[in-house]
Amino acid sequence: MSTPARRYFGTDGIRAKANVPPLVPDFVTRLGQAAAGAFLARRRDSFAWPTVVIGKDTRQSCDMLESAIAAGLTSRGIDVRLAGVVPTPAVSMLVREEGAAFGVVISASHNPFEDNGIKFFGPDGYKLDDTLEAEIEERIDHPDKSADGAPVGRVAPLDHAADRYVAFIRASVGEDRELFRGLHLALDAANGAASETSEAILRSLGAKVSAFHHHPSGININLDCGCTHPGVIGALVRETGADVGLAHDGDADRVLLCDETGSVLDGDEIMAIAALSMIRAGTLKDKTLVATVMSNAGVDEAVRAAGGRVVRAGVGDRYVVEAMREGGYNLGGEQSGHFIFRDHNTTGDGILAAVQVLKMMRESGEPLSELRKAMVKFPQAQRHLRVATKPALADLAAAPRIAELEATLGESGRVLLRYSGTEPLLRLLVEGRDADFIAREADAIAEAIREEIGA
Repeated sequence: MSTPARRYFGTDGIRAKANVPPLVPDFVTRLGQAAAGAFLARRRDSFAWPTVVIGKDTRQSCDMLESAIAAGLTSRGIDVRLAGVVPTPAVSMLVREEGAAFGVVISASHNPFEDNGIKFFGPDGYKLDDTLEAEIEERIDHPDKSADGAPVGRVAPLDHAADRYVAFIRASVGEDRELFRGLHLALDAANGAASETSEAILRSLGAKVSAFHHHPSGININLDCGCTHPGVIGALVRETGADVGLAHDGDADRVLLCDETGSVLDGDEIMAIAALSMIRAGTLKDKTLVATVMSNAGVDEAVRAAGGRVVRAGVGDRYVVEAMREGGYNLGGEQSGHFIFRDHNTTGDGILAAVQVLKMMRESGEPLSELRKAMVKFPQAQRHLRVATKPALADLAAAPRIAELEATLGESGRVLLRYSGTEPLLRLLVEGRDADFIAREADAIAEAIREEIGA
């Protein structure tokens, strides 16, 4: 079955400049009405009076968008519970605990503060599939006028939402509140949704925490900090002498870790550490890790050597989760820092992943600098190209050269080319054994693409 073309939704909800169409109050109100109609049409008999949980990050535009989508939801007879500023994965957890019809997150994740976005979680805490997103889009463009005049819902705060999330994460590693005693952690909260919760979680487990970028102003989210600026956490670890560094993105569904030398681990290394630990413990379902097509082939080699295997999914944590659900797997993630420990939560969860890996590190008795050696990376060359248009990849003038390179690399490498679902970018990855060769080829392909469709 082909995936329906989407007009508003990207790979992670709807994302755009705030207060510029489509992220203006009128559209967002209609979005709330459309989402209410789509969910209630499927589950109306399940709710005596449905509720929806809304969470947000620290962008100054969040209040405006929160009010707009709450208006749309209440106009369709739904009660709204405002969780306030909480990490995206907290909303997934709260939806399940509250028995809500669905959840809404107002965030643009790692994007600059001028952007914002809206994404949804279903009643089971999972992100939406393409079919439901397409139905919501159809309802936006063709609103149900028969719902006008229906009873309206109310808006109220969801008390202690952040505290409940802190307790949830702390419980995921057991009852030992001294688990991280003696660990010194440097934390970069990206001036975002985890500016209070992550520090509280780590301290509650006994760690000493040096916290940075945890004073959001509404306009400093992700600004020269967070996991999209990995050099920052490396410098902070060296400056503080911390044992481990942690860096989030704006909504804290991602995390990157830094070892005690100030060297940052990417998502592939973190996944390999977790998978190998879980294989040894007998807790990795079917000895299978789910990664994306962007992950380094070194992950496959490390996991195979331990008796496991890697399944590849499309880019985007929701596609990783879909593959995990289909196969019954419990560990997956992305090179970019999304990790899903499905025994504990249903979506990418930055601080959950961090505490799980820190627990594995303590149990091993080895620092991250040693644990990371289990994976040997294949050389990769990545290029992120800003584009003015997005023609079919097969129609690009560089397509024949890419095919020729793929034939040359054979089973010892690969070429991946894909458009970003959230930004006007084309992402190119070339992987192989010879670093100099793949760098030259990546540069040549990138230059040809810039000449043809570059912005």
